[in-house]
Amino acid sequence: MDPTSSSESIYNLIPSNLKEPPRPPRYTSVFRATVKDDMKKFKTAMKTMGPAKVDTPSPKDFLKKHSKEKTLPPKKKFNRCFPKKPPVPLRTDHPVMGIQSGKNFINTNASDVIMGVAKKPKPIYVDKRTGDKHDLEASGLLPKYINKKDYGVTPEYICKRNEDVRKAQEEYDNYIQENLKKAAMKRLSDEEREAVLQGLKKNWEEVHREFQSLSVFIDSIPKKIHKQRLEEEMKQLEHDIGVLEKHKVIYIANK
Repeated sequence: MDPTSSSESIYNLIPSNLKEPPRPPRYTSVFRATVKDDMKKFKTAMKTMGPAKVDTPSPKDFLKKHSKEKTLPPKKKFNRCFPKKPPVPLRTDHPVMGIQSGKNFINTNASDVIMGVAKKPKPIYVDKRTGDKHDLEASGLLPKYINKKDYGVTPEYICKRNEDVRKAQEEYDNYIQENLKKAAMKRLSDEEREAVLQGLKKNWEEVHREFQSLSVFIDSIPKKIHKQRLEEEMKQLEHDIGVLEKHKVIYIANK
């Protein structure tokens, strides 16, 4: 556009043919030839695309009928290498097989069934209204263990253990008797032990009665001391009563 011409000229509305600038030359790597040679060197012929270079078949070698079917080997004459089996006997024949017997098995079986004892039904039990049946013998409801010969008999190991305990108790009693003779101690008889036990219980009842008669309000030191003394006496009596009830044999020292 001419710079001297006015910008509002009508000729400026017509687009002018703009010339594209020439493109720069295409970039080519300097290693292109080396890479191309390497690709040709390590590339096999079967990896390229395109038709395979094979010989085309001749038009005369076209596919014919039954040409793909397998041919069977030639037939051979059958030769039997083992003898024939005997023929099946006829209905009119009565061949003899095994040992013959004159016993009438039908009558024998019938008489065995008639004279035999009837088989008892298997015991069952029903546990539902629908009639579900179960084996009674495996249910644990039958007292079959009490019918054993050794039921209720003390096992041997328990008898042996009781005998060992008895011997140990005898040895201990003998040892105590010897020590008591040496220490001059006296064994308390059952009547004396029962009398001492009843006396301790009577003393506990008296102390307990005295403890129950105390006033509700303990507002002085003498009352507190008296209450503590009664509690200690009751506690000591309970301890002595427990010792006498626990041990059946009591030894006391002679004065």
